[in-house]
Amino acid sequence: MYKFILITSFLSVLCIKEKKLERSHQEIVEATPTPLSTQDPYTFYDTIFKENPEYIADTFDFPVGKPNGKGYYNALKFGKNAHLGDDWNGVGGGNTDLGDSIYSIANGYVSFAEDIGGGWGNVIRIVHRYNGKYYESLYAHCDTIVIKKGGFIKKGTLIGTIGNAHGIYMAHLHLELRSNIFMDIGGGYATDTTGFLDPTQFIKEN
Repeated sequence: MYKFILITSFLSVLCIKEKKLERSHQEIVEATPTPLSTQDPYTFYDTIFKENPEYIADTFDFPVGKPNGKGYYNALKFGKNAHLGDDWNGVGGGNTDLGDSIYSIANGYVSFAEDIGGGWGNVIRIVHRYNGKYYESLYAHCDTIVIKKGGFIKKGTLIGTIGNAHGIYMAHLHLELRSNIFMDIGGGYATDTTGFLDPTQFIKEN
């Protein structure tokens, strides 16, 4: 009889512990945040720009010869030969613009800044909130990058210098402007321009 009581008590304790563990596990699971992949991808940017409204874009300038591109020309315009951006060259031609300053075209948040090699070289990507919408400016083939990913930036701030993708091209700045801020780096050329905007036209209009 005594052994039966001990066994019964032991089983009761085990049952209570299992229920506690089960309850504890349920609480942890229920408290786990929803995976990022199922959230609105704009939530992060909505939050950071709401907390830092002074970095919302109001106007746009050209990325070289600020504010209006003086001393530079658009050597390969958006849409020509399926080009997805503008290629800015110094009027001196050749590599005379190697090392020249590149500026942010508007207030924004630096979402990417690193060397990805190949035909891209050093690349900077900046997300801009403007008139309730999001845009991304992309600056490629840079010789140097002088800003870091994860920071806010004001229009006209030096972000890097004109390069040649580590000697692959003659020096120039490849500038893209995107209305879809979540696209992959891409190839710089395509007949399908979905998600891309004409940078020069947009800057002149805004």
